[in-house]
Amino acid sequence: MKAHDAMYIGGEWRPASSTETVPVINPADEQVIAHVPAGTAEDVDAAVRAARAALPGWASTPPAERAARIAALRDALAARAEEIAATVTAELGAPPQLAATVHAGLPVVVAGSYAELAATHSFEEKVGNSTVYAEPVGVVAAITPWNYPLHQIVAKVAPALAAGCTTVLKPAEDTPLTAQLFAEAVHEAGLPAGVFNLVTGLGPVAGQALAEHPDVDLVSFTGSTAVGRRIGALAGGAVKRVALELGGKSANVILPSADLPKAVAVGIANVMSNSGQTCSAWTRMLVPAERYEEAVALAAEAVAKYVPGERVGPLVNARQRDRVRGYIEKGVEEGARLVAGGPEAPRETGYYVSPTVFADVTPDMTIAREEIFGPVVSIIRYEDEADALAIANGTEYGLAGAVWGEPDEAVAFARRMETGQVDINGGRFNPLAPFGGWKQSGVGRELGAHGLAEYLQTKSLQF
Repeated sequence: MKAHDAMYIGGEWRPASSTETVPVINPADEQVIAHVPAGTAEDVDAAVRAARAALPGWASTPPAERAARIAALRDALAARAEEIAATVTAELGAPPQLAATVHAGLPVVVAGSYAELAATHSFEEKVGNSTVYAEPVGVVAAITPWNYPLHQIVAKVAPALAAGCTTVLKPAEDTPLTAQLFAEAVHEAGLPAGVFNLVTGLGPVAGQALAEHPDVDLVSFTGSTAVGRRIGALAGGAVKRVALELGGKSANVILPSADLPKAVAVGIANVMSNSGQTCSAWTRMLVPAERYEEAVALAAEAVAKYVPGERVGPLVNARQRDRVRGYIEKGVEEGARLVAGGPEAPRETGYYVSPTVFADVTPDMTIAREEIFGPVVSIIRYEDEADALAIANGTEYGLAGAVWGEPDEAVAFARRMETGQVDINGGRFNPLAPFGGWKQSGVGRELGAHGLAEYLQTKSLQF
C-alpha cells in the first residue's frame, strides 16, 4: 500500500524528527503492508505551532468561504472513494462492500453536512441588549480510533473546520494510511497551510504529547473508556475542553409486541457489522421469557450466515483477537450457554474470531457487563418491562441501544433508557442526529449541529 514517510504539517509533507517507524499490518493475512513515521513530541509541537499560526486567519475567514473549502474536501474524498475503500480493507480488514458503503461512503455524507452547516449556521444572536457570538474554540487535537478510521476523522475535523478551528490529527497506529489519504484530500481541497496537520505514531508518545500540549485548546478523543479517562486527566490539568466518545454495552430490547424474527435478525446483523468492532453495537439482546427459546433459535440461524473471511472480517490485530477470545472463554467459564461460535480459531491465518452467540446470560456475568468489541452477542431473559428496563440501564455505559415493539410502547420505553441514542424498530442511522454517550460512554456529541457546537465557545457583548 502507498504510504508517506513524512508528516503533513503546515501544508506540506515534512520529514519526521525520528527515523523510528510503525508497521501497518493487514489483519486478514498478518503481513506488513507499510510503515509510517513514529511521531515524537517534537513532531507534535511543530504541528501545534503550525495550527496556532494558522488560527487567526482561518477563524476570521467568512463562514461561506469555510463552507466552500469543506465542500471541496468532500469532493476530494468522493473522488478517492475506491482507493479509500481498498485501503480500509487492507489495514482494518473490513469486507470490500462494507469498506465501500460505510467506511468510504459515510464520511463523504458527513463532510457534506458540515459544508452546509458552515454556510447556514447562525454564529451570532441577539439576547435582549446583548449580542452573543459563537466563536471557534481554537486549536483542536483530534485523536481517532481504528474501527472507523475515516468516519471518525471527518466527524471531528469537519465540524472543527466549520467552526473556524485549526486541527492536529493523531490517528490510531493500526490505521494510519487512511489518515494519510485524508491529508492528501485536504491538500487538494486548498485549505490554508496549517489549518489541518497530521502526526502519525503511538498513542502513549504522540497522543499523550498532543493531549497535554499547552497550546491545544480542545481534545476530541474517540476510543476506550480507560484511555478516555487518561485523556480527561491530562486535559483537566490545564483546564482545557474535552469531547470524549467512549465505550458502550448497548441493549437491544425486544418487547413482547415486537416482530421477533426481524428484531433478532437485525440485532445479529448490527453486532456482526465491522466484525463487532463498533462502540454502539447492540451486544446485549433482551428477550421476554415467554419467547426466549424462540429468539435463541432465530439468533443461531441468523448468525450462521456470517462466515469469517466473507461477511465478517478479521479483528484489527492479534491483541484484539486474543482479548475477544478471552471474553468468549470467560462466558463459557461463568456458565453461559454457547449457541454458536466459540473461542477456537475459524481460519488458520488472520486475526479472525468466530461469530458467537451466548444464551442463558445473566446481567452479572462478565460478558454482559464489559465491552468486548468483537462479534459476540449475549441473549438475556427478562420477566417484565420493569425488569427489562433495570437490565438495560444496569451498566456503567450509555452510548446507544434499540427497542422493538408497538411504536408508542417502544418510544415510551426508549425515553426511560439511560443512553444517548436509541433506534426504534430498526430506525436507520441519521448522520445529522447527535451521537454520544451518557455515564462512562463519554462527554459531548458528534455529528450535525450538536457536533458543531462542541467546537464553539460563546462571547456576549452588552449594549
